[in-house]
Amino acid sequence: MISTIADSLKQNANAVIRLNQIDILITSQENMKITNKRVVSVFNEKGMAAIHAIEGYDNRTKVTSIEATVFDENGKEIKRIKRKDFRDQCVIDGSTLFSDNRILFLNYTPTQYPFTIVYTSEIETSNTAFIPKWHPLSDFNVSLESSVLNVNFPVDLGFKKKLINFSNFKALKTTDTAGQLSYELVGVVAQKPEDYSISNLIFPNLMMGLEKFHLEGVNGYAKDWKEFGKWYSDEILAGTTELPEETKTKIKSLVGDEKDIVKKAKIVYQYVQSKSRYVSIQVGIGGWKPMLASDVDRVGYGDCKALTNYTKALLDVVGVPSYNTLLYGDPTKTNIESDFVAMQGNHMILCIPQNDKNIFLECTSQDSPFGYQGTFTDDRDVLVVKSDGGEIVRTTIYEDKDNTQISKGSYTISPTGDFTGKINILSSGTQYNKKSQIPNVLPHQKESYYKEYWDNINNLKIEKVDFVNDKEKVQLTEELALSATNYGVITNGRMLFEVNAYNHTSGNVKRIRNRKTPFEIQRGYVDKDEIAIELPVHFVIEFLPTNFELITKFGEYKTEIIKKNNSILLYKRTMFLKKGLYSNKEYDDFRLFMEQIEKNDNSKIILIPNP
Repeated sequence: MISTIADSLKQNANAVIRLNQIDILITSQENMKITNKRVVSVFNEKGMAAIHAIEGYDNRTKVTSIEATVFDENGKEIKRIKRKDFRDQCVIDGSTLFSDNRILFLNYTPTQYPFTIVYTSEIETSNTAFIPKWHPLSDFNVSLESSVLNVNFPVDLGFKKKLINFSNFKALKTTDTAGQLSYELVGVVAQKPEDYSISNLIFPNLMMGLEKFHLEGVNGYAKDWKEFGKWYSDEILAGTTELPEETKTKIKSLVGDEKDIVKKAKIVYQYVQSKSRYVSIQVGIGGWKPMLASDVDRVGYGDCKALTNYTKALLDVVGVPSYNTLLYGDPTKTNIESDFVAMQGNHMILCIPQNDKNIFLECTSQDSPFGYQGTFTDDRDVLVVKSDGGEIVRTTIYEDKDNTQISKGSYTISPTGDFTGKINILSSGTQYNKKSQIPNVLPHQKESYYKEYWDNINNLKIEKVDFVNDKEKVQLTEELALSATNYGVITNGRMLFEVNAYNHTSGNVKRIRNRKTPFEIQRGYVDKDEIAIELPVHFVIEFLPTNFELITKFGEYKTEIIKKNNSILLYKRTMFLKKGLYSNKEYDDFRLFMEQIEKNDNSKIILIPNP
């Protein structure tokens, strides 16, 4: 019953996890049974995500039971949901190659709120290399009554564990004996999301693994990453890179007499981009063994493992060494836990060693520049799988100073306050990643994007837009012509308008009383603007904003207005934001920094008629 939930657990909660119990029974190196019982009281539509009623299965993983029962707020049964009522579908509709990789999930539409759902499932698998993490709580605005983990295992398999982010959860109860492990976490109140907080630094989880494990029909043993990588290369990846002779001949012909390793790799990468497309299946759902390179060559599509392995196979043909690389792909940077040797990651890319650095290829993209990682795989620890063993390395780090947006332009204000302008914007580093897809969207989507980007300009009209996407330099140039009516507002004979028309930094950093969590700026950047402003005829300046400079631990900001003559001004602006991890106590200083920038970005010129 909903009424039995403590008031403290209802506060700020879209849902309450009444019970999240996971029982893991490992009977041998080749057998694991996972039993789940999850009881969730859902208060509103936003709380539906806390149910988590989904299971994946394939030839080696079976869902032996799955069901759910829904109760109203008073505990009266509303609906009983059997296995046949769960949606059962292939991870990729219409794919024959992935037909054995399927998911069962609950697609329940509630008739009332609040309600409580009891979900149970039982999974049996031979893949013991991947013991699921225990996440007692993983969402904001969700509270917890009780989360329980029970694990039983043979002691000779080398069971290991790693606790992450549990230091702030004092209610954790532990039982740890030979062959048995139990944890319980109780009474955790819902956390509200706080600006710039990173969930993987906040919510607790427990990693588990075995030194002796089984994956995709093969037994494995590994105490360190070198052993693990060699096993993965020899037993899982071996035999997957064979290609038809016709394809080998074609790729050799395309490469021709080219000797340079990087230039050969670029030719192969462009070939893969033109020939194949990506289908999304996370590592772990679609199996850990890549589909055969010959199958990708035939059908022209694959998931991240398949396309990475296919690219590697083609590079092998022309003598370019490369290595499959496992990692966590996400805009929020997440590392492979380097001190915990076990199957990790949800994505695969390709690593090409080149002198004293590595080139990483995102093989799922049809338009990414060669060697560009963007924000999905940058700056994190990954596992490079070589034939002689695995190695933890860091992917490309895009330094703050290289994540640039350089804007040069002009605008003219008419005597009635109308605006006409031109702007050239050159974006590099991670700022290229933010904008690289704009040229590919439909015209009305481009217009919507720019009207939102320049929401400080009312009545905006995009007169012209052109792009130059330089994939060699990894730079995107935007050339735009704009117009707007009434940008300058005339009141009592005076005209007012914002000097900074083209690049406002949103200072909307919320005031948070008693902030509890640290905050992180994961990527820094530099914006530089130089804008010529032509003032309206028959007006003179009554007020001009003063030059402004701000230097803090979070970054630097500077504006300057140079009066070229009575009708022409030159506006210069530099904004530098530093990446960094900061304590909760520093948040108010950061908020003040951003508010000062926003205030200065909104500074206005005041003009009066020329007497």
